[in-house]
Amino acid sequence: MLEGLFQPMHLLVIAGIALLVLGPKKLPELGKGLGESIRGFKSAMAGAGEDKASTDKTPDQQKPS
Repeated sequence: MLEGLFQPMHLLVIAGIALLVLGPKKLPELGKGLGESIRGFKSAMAGAGEDKASTDKTPDQQKPS
């Protein structure tokens, strides 16, 4: 169903529409904000994984703080 969705020509059309709608000055800001939000999400997920790993240990296995 979604096999040919992201072909190069489709991506160029989407990029062209985004350029027309947002303008050339807003696109770098949008990309920077998107990158920062993805990095924040990844670090939060990594932190959640560490928290879960520390709570899975029994009290005698945990490191003293």
